[in-house]
Amino acid sequence: MSEINEFILTLSEDVRLLSESNGLSMEEAFFWRISDTITGSGEVDLLEYFHHRGSSQSGIRVDGWGGDPKQSRQLTLFVVNHADAIDAPTLTGTELENLFKRPLRFLEAALDEGWRNRLEETSPGFELSEMIAAKWPAIRKISLLLITDRKLSSRVDGHEMTEFQGRSVSYSVWDINRLAQIETSALGREEIIVDLNQHGGALAVLPAHMPDSPYNAYLAAIPGTVLASIYERWQARLLEQNVRVFLQARGNVNKGIRKTIDEEPTMFFAYNNGITATAEAVEIEHSNGVSTMTTIKNLQIVNGGQTSASIHAASQLGKDLSKTFVQMKLSIVDSHSAEKIVPDISRYANSQNRIAAADFFSNHPFHIRMEEISRRIFAPAKAGQFTQSRWFYERARGQFADRRSKLTSAQRRKFDLEHPRSQLFTKIDLAKAEMTWRLHPEIVSLGAQKNFAHFAHQIGKEWAKKETAFSEEWFRNAVTKLLIFRKTERIVSDAAGSWYTGGLRANTVCYAIAKLVHDLREDRRSIDLQSIWSSQEIPESLVDALDQCAEVMHMHLLTPMIGGSNPTEWAKKKACADAALKFEIDLRSDLSDILVGIEEICMRDAEGKRDQKMINGIQAQVRVVEIGSVGWKALRVWIRDTSMRITPVESGIIEAAIRIRHKPLSEAQAVRAIAVFNRATEGGFTINRQY
Repeated sequence: MSEINEFILTLSEDVRLLSESNGLSMEEAFFWRISDTITGSGEVDLLEYFHHRGSSQSGIRVDGWGGDPKQSRQLTLFVVNHADAIDAPTLTGTELENLFKRPLRFLEAALDEGWRNRLEETSPGFELSEMIAAKWPAIRKISLLLITDRKLSSRVDGHEMTEFQGRSVSYSVWDINRLAQIETSALGREEIIVDLNQHGGALAVLPAHMPDSPYNAYLAAIPGTVLASIYERWQARLLEQNVRVFLQARGNVNKGIRKTIDEEPTMFFAYNNGITATAEAVEIEHSNGVSTMTTIKNLQIVNGGQTSASIHAASQLGKDLSKTFVQMKLSIVDSHSAEKIVPDISRYANSQNRIAAADFFSNHPFHIRMEEISRRIFAPAKAGQFTQSRWFYERARGQFADRRSKLTSAQRRKFDLEHPRSQLFTKIDLAKAEMTWRLHPEIVSLGAQKNFAHFAHQIGKEWAKKETAFSEEWFRNAVTKLLIFRKTERIVSDAAGSWYTGGLRANTVCYAIAKLVHDLREDRRSIDLQSIWSSQEIPESLVDALDQCAEVMHMHLLTPMIGGSNPTEWAKKKACADAALKFEIDLRSDLSDILVGIEEICMRDAEGKRDQKMINGIQAQVRVVEIGSVGWKALRVWIRDTSMRITPVESGIIEAAIRIRHKPLSEAQAVRAIAVFNRATEGGFTINRQY
């Protein structure tokens, strides 16, 4: 079977599982399954499912919208075409044209006040059309997306831009080939090939590496017009490695940048720190002793996102950038080394304005520990079952499929029993459940990528403060929160036809859970996550309480106090979350059997930290032995040659590690020895070199 057909089968299995477990149509389940893939690619940072279908004669259809029209001045609308079949017919150019006409017809209707007034006010179509009408004066561009599990015909090589009421309209197709390419790629994104000749011309560069350097680097002065043009083409995709783009900093930096562009454009190069960037490869031409860069492959701006975005914003406002230049430091890092090196470059480049999330990538110790625990511990068997299973944490895209693909048929059957797909979860899933439990439904409502950035920011700081807090106990609790989150999604879907009007499921879910957790916390109590982990089932009393809270929260979201008449925008505001948590709800179910006091929670957390400290010690002892006497001797020489600072106690521990054959280190000594080893590694020490 071909790789693409294997991907289609796996995707179909995922969609069917999501549909059955959450009570969704297959089409909506398909959307939710691949939405993170699309937003993660950087083409749009948020997708909202708002299905509206007009009569067959009207040809009106839209399945949702994306992005932030107020900030980007771009309106994104999408339609879903789901076939759920390996042998689905190829998507032709004629079909493509007809599918793209439908959201445009919806857009035209949405701008008609009479048409809007004929819609049911609680319907998703009404909310979406009201939002469009309210923001239409500020919108300058329209982007149409087609999301499908069919293959786009090879004869269709694109769709020319058109216009709608003076706004440019662009077209993008996410077919099964494109989805498979991104989900099976190492970085989880499409390549960015910047042809500088299309953005103002080649750049003169100064090589900044030695002939025997393990990597290449270049310095350049980029004209503001060139940087603005590149950013206009790729936008947030240039900033995938820079968490700061999602945190939406509102400091004095942007104001300072804009002021310099307006008042002293010739001084921009002197006043601004410029950008730090990476790329997988570049094409350099040499002429008359001058090196010029013509092409950049997979450009990533790891520091200077605000500078780039502000330059682009100035160009959109018609500012003169002809006298503005931006300095760029570009490091060439191949795809195999990118996962390790790019986060380090980002971390050090951002040190002047440090944020804990800057190095919060898939190789951060937090993710590595969660992965290690998920592979090690079993979840208790559910009632009536004999087989224990694991919750598989996918810290990097494709780990689950990659591990499964390397097994024989017999091994695969065993793997599937131990790791059911329903118990696969990602960083994005973890962030949604955890931020909800931390009473931030308004942040969860911002979308997967922005929510993950906030999650990374918080967890990164907590890890630096006390990493032992992230223990097996923490992992079990996190999985249980995710279990509750997924159950609440099903509760809301099942309420369609009663209190759930549609269109706000994701928001309703996080607000319902946050409300219940908040009210219990006010009473110094909490849901007994340990007991739910033990049963792997949600008690009926908790199901009823979540249903009750979800109904109240759904009505709250449908009646915005501020932000116009758009419930989705209202859900993203802190004022919405604050008002929600003040509601008084008299629960009809008795939860006493599944609650514990805050004191008990604190005791369990403390016990988990003690256990993790012991595990750290044991793992450190093993690592000390693995490095061996030769490795520790090499480290001693390197410390002496580089004058790396270590304390007398640390020096004594290194000497003891050299004599490891005679006497093992204690757990505490091993932890300190590995800490010195890691510091040296960050400073350039490698055990393979000759000393």
